Amino acid sequence: MTTPAAPHPDHLPPPLLEAIARHGGTRSFQTHAILINEGDTADSLYIVLSGRLQAYASSEDGREVILAEHGPGEYIGELSLDGAKRSVSVKALEPSACIVVQGPELRQFLADNPDFAVHLSHKLIRMVRRLTEQVRSLALQDVYGRMVRVLNELSDPVGEERVLRHKLTQQEIASRVGSSREMVNRVMKELTAGGYVSLRDGRYVIHRKLPAAW
Repeated sequence: MTTPAAPHPDHLPPPLLEAIARHGGTRSFQTHAILINEGDTADSLYIVLSGRLQAYASSEDGREVILAEHGPGEYIGELSLDGAKRSVSVKALEPSACIVVQGPELRQFLADNPDFAVHLSHKLIRMVRRLTEQVRSLALQDVYGRMVRVLNELSDPVGEERVLRHKLTQQEIASRVGSSREMVNRVMKELTAGGYVSLRDGRYVIHRKLPAAW
């Protein structure tokens, strides 16, 4: 018998999801639609029902760094609770549906439901830890080391291999590791030539443990 996978800690438990859903409305978003713009003052919370969202920050010259992705059961936009401007942008990576809860309803729900307050607190703690690890990686690891971290984080074991959960372009990998696409391309070519990595149905497959250094 296969043991069911443990629920993701950032996913809202069904009772909480059902309760907060009554305070919002459902909206659909097409691929590449922008849900949140960095600098906005809106304070809505987005709970993902289907699809996949990406949180990212961008510079004035158009460069982007990918901060996180969110799937069904997760929520994004909670940092607006303090009334400050949005610190990141969010877009749909594929057709997506979300429950959108407006700020006043969200704050009232938070006050009336301590279980949601606890869930939100734990999520924010995990977010700080993850971002701290990203900063440490950017400061202390070279591009190759950061690529290894990202490839391992975004893949799951399948037999003796690891397969990325989603298709990723080299530019998307570069945006995650704070590097150029050209550098990512160079590393990927060397890993492919060494038999460590290949593309299968558009997804990267890691055939054996990646070297600690390159």
